[in-house]
Amino acid sequence: MADAVSVEVADGIGIITINRPEARNAVNEAVARGIAAAIDGFDSRRDITSLILTGAGGTFCAGMDLKGFLAGENSMAGGRGFGGITHRPPAKPVIAAVEGYALAGGFEIVLSCDLIVASEEAMFGLPEVTRGLAAGAGGLFRLPRRIPYHLAMEIALTGARVPAKRLDAAGLINRLVPAGEALAQARKLAAGIGRNAPLSLAATKRIVAGSADWPLSESFDRQEELIRPVFSSADAMEGAAAFAEKRQPVWRGE
Repeated sequence: MADAVSVEVADGIGIITINRPEARNAVNEAVARGIAAAIDGFDSRRDITSLILTGAGGTFCAGMDLKGFLAGENSMAGGRGFGGITHRPPAKPVIAAVEGYALAGGFEIVLSCDLIVASEEAMFGLPEVTRGLAAGAGGLFRLPRRIPYHLAMEIALTGARVPAKRLDAAGLINRLVPAGEALAQARKLAAGIGRNAPLSLAATKRIVAGSADWPLSESFDRQEELIRPVFSSADAMEGAAAFAEKRQPVWRGE
């Protein structure tokens, strides 16, 4: 597991790197377990405000390791779905930093993230239909919620690779950057997130990510359940005091 996934912490950011460049970072059981374990650990830490998920060796992830699949490995190990993330993403904001290929399950991992920083040379796609399969890790319902329906359908039905610039034009990508700069720019984006209050971030992510399925008649009540503890927190008092005193707030996450 340690070889398949590397983990580091820098400036309040948890960085998870798929570390199988010889296999284009394809997901085997070790990768799935490693990512799930890293997310579990980072979600429980108060000193971590956001996460970055990336790949080693100039590519993000080529999807499921078919050799591992044939050998009976479980690419959904770890309790969070495919790649350790697709069924149950982290509670904290997570940024995908994409270089090279993000294909099949690799693209579905990207779609499990909250923000996307991609190299101008990155390529995305859901080629499962070309292999007699179907994209079963969330891509078929997440993608048409993020980009226009007809473009999502084209990507899903043709299995063709799509350049990052086209998906950027469709609104999927937050930062389109020169090749080799995805991780560095993701760190800058994460730093901007990290200046904000942890409880506020967690509640905001839950509302934005979950509210699409809320009935309009229940939306404000459901939102109230999530933001009530935020407004009564010590950090809410600190935020108001820091504003009045013209200083930077010191968040405690409580």
